[in-house]
Amino acid sequence: MTSAIEHFQNRLRFETDVSDVHHDLEAGTPGLVVIDSRSTESWDQGHIPGAVHLPTRQIAARAAELVPPGSAVVTYCWGPGCNGATRAALEFAKLGYPVKEMIGGYEYWVREGFPTDGPAGRTSRPVDDLTAPAGLACGC
Repeated sequence: MTSAIEHFQNRLRFETDVSDVHHDLEAGTPGLVVIDSRSTESWDQGHIPGAVHLPTRQIAARAAELVPPGSAVVTYCWGPGCNGATRAALEFAKLGYPVKEMIGGYEYWVREGFPTDGPAGRTSRPVDDLTAPAGLACGC
């Protein structure tokens, strides 16, 4: 029983979801830095408003110039089929930052209808009812 409690407590300690990140960004949570760890081509296609673009391979060299010490870092990549956010979170953890991985990634951010910045400016897509009830909180 203790193993299960530890497991789930650690998941909540080191993972967050797109709804929670959206809420924190909207609330202006102090010290939060959202990191998009994807390639420049992916970033240019679209990204979370307010995110910082820092591809994983550049984190060790550039984190100190882009992310203030003590910031709460949230990493994201494409989606659940990609472990890029996990690798990025590991790099931030090695540097001593408190860090969480945003599960669902950019894919679920878009599918839940949250805004993105891209070539057409700020846009959002309709909510995918397989990922979130339209206009309602999931209640979890």
